[in-house]
Amino acid sequence: MISEWDLYFITDSSLTKRTIFEDVRDAIDAGVKVVQYRDKNKSTAEMIEEARKIKEICKAKNVDLIINNDIEVMFAVDADGVHLGQDDLPLADARKLAPDKIIGVTVHNLEEALDAEKNGASYVAVSPIFETSTKSDAGKVAGIELIAEVKKEVSLPIIAIGGINESNLREVVLAGADAAAIISDILKEDDVKGKIERLRGIMNDTAGKGKE
Repeated sequence: MISEWDLYFITDSSLTKRTIFEDVRDAIDAGVKVVQYRDKNKSTAEMIEEARKIKEICKAKNVDLIINNDIEVMFAVDADGVHLGQDDLPLADARKLAPDKIIGVTVHNLEEALDAEKNGASYVAVSPIFETSTKSDAGKVAGIELIAEVKKEVSLPIIAIGGINESNLREVVLAGADAAAIISDILKEDDVKGKIERLRGIMNDTAGKGKE
């Protein structure tokens, strides 16, 4: 269930100390329920090959696989959904092509969030909350205030992304985020599983959900 996505895991082959497949396995073992495959430097054929392997890992554990930006790759590997940016395939068109898939959308302000809800998004990713080095085109920092603003006006699940780490995660949860996407603060660690378990613990303790 989307509402249970307490930590939204995103792969990054440029940051990992091992392989993205090992990262995915560790993330799932740590309790992650959704994985986004993201790689902007590989060809479509290479992405499909990697995404198929990740799909097998996710399917075995009943974990959702989301493909970043590329709906073609999503269809090729029968992933559970796709995540779109503001400059990608328009959400309304994506929803027509994939009526039953999970479709998430990155939003930078309330207007974009309302538009995403209107056009059939499954969730919105509010970005960037803090300064981030993993996405050069992330745009102006939104701050945790935007999480609260979107939470008040939009009924969709909210994923916070951008510069989130162990030291500021509580702020994000208290602002109303249903999930957080954390990349560099996880992948810089030797113990990815242990790091994710700590982060999930912070989220669960702060939200008072008592998840395991």
